Amino acid sequence: MNSLDVLTQISAEVDHNRKSDYAINPVFLNRWSPRAFSNKPVTDDTLNMILEAAHWAPSSYNDQPWRFIVAKTEEQLRVFHPILSEFNLMWAGKAPVLILLASDKNRSNGDPNGAHAFDAGTAWGYLALQARMLGLYTHAMGGIDREKARQLLHVPDTFDVHCMIALGYPGEKSELPEAMQQREVPNTRLPLKDVVFEGKVTS
Repeated sequence: MNSLDVLTQISAEVDHNRKSDYAINPVFLNRWSPRAFSNKPVTDDTLNMILEAAHWAPSSYNDQPWRFIVAKTEEQLRVFHPILSEFNLMWAGKAPVLILLASDKNRSNGDPNGAHAFDAGTAWGYLALQARMLGLYTHAMGGIDREKARQLLHVPDTFDVHCMIALGYPGEKSELPEAMQQREVPNTRLPLKDVVFEGKVTS
């Protein structure tokens, strides 16, 4: 699907696996996290559009605590790959772009920023949606060696390391290990009534 389609139509693979309780823009359903990536390069313009969208996320006091450390060349990716868990490297090693998401724990005046992780998560959501609108997919991974990331990428102690994001164009499901192929479908969500409480939390 092209960039216009994901805003107006639900893809066939998503339609078979996802149904929202209420009518929402199709892009929210079309965004999912596959593991099959093509090695097709992502242009700098496309990558910067995606990062620009993420950077326009809202943040507490507009502190913009998110930090994106990007690998897009073969040399850079070789440094990033050892940060991934063995399982994640099996599939994410083919992604043409990897992005380490971190956030500054302090505000610009030096005070602790209790909202830094919340704000970074919002930026990740913007990044994922913009990527999908441009025909790309993302997959965020918590299975990383955070200390190794700090050492290899010179991440300061004032930053929290959250996740690694694989970014790229869709690849062939058949190229994944068999066990992963079975999981390569858009997942669903709990009913809205299970996560929304009116007035007070009820069991």
